[in-house]
Amino acid sequence: MTVITHARRKSRLATMIDAAGGISVLRALADAQSNLEALRPPSMKEVAVQAARLGEITPDAHGEDDALNRLYLAATSIIDAAGPFDLDDVCSASRALCDLIDLAGPDAPFDWRVPQVFSGSLTLMLGLPRQDPGRAAIRAHLDKLAAAKGA
Repeated sequence: MTVITHARRKSRLATMIDAAGGISVLRALADAQSNLEALRPPSMKEVAVQAARLGEITPDAHGEDDALNRLYLAATSIIDAAGPFDLDDVCSASRALCDLIDLAGPDAPFDWRVPQVFSGSLTLMLGLPRQDPGRAAIRAHLDKLAAAKGA
């Protein structure tokens, strides 16, 4: 019987992980936060644009399904743009609108006044400071609306 042996080489990744150097986790987090802050202005602009778009979308010649898809896209775009900046109230309101869109169907027609309410409410929320109690009040009213329309 013959046995073939060979020396196993350490992978390049394992070598890099074991090597000294690199940056600390604290430094990496600070750099990431700095990079994120550079993205805040265009992201907030995108949230504002999409919030306004919510109120403009209505069923047209392409049909209600197309309008619902555009509405869903606008709401998820808000979540994508606001999520990294801890705007949980804005993301939560947008998710509630997405849930209402998901409930729409032949047996449950969609109330097209709802996106207009969400549009105005989100615009108002974005104009208030993050710790303002008015934001929580607006969010609570949107929750009531979503619960009433989702039932």
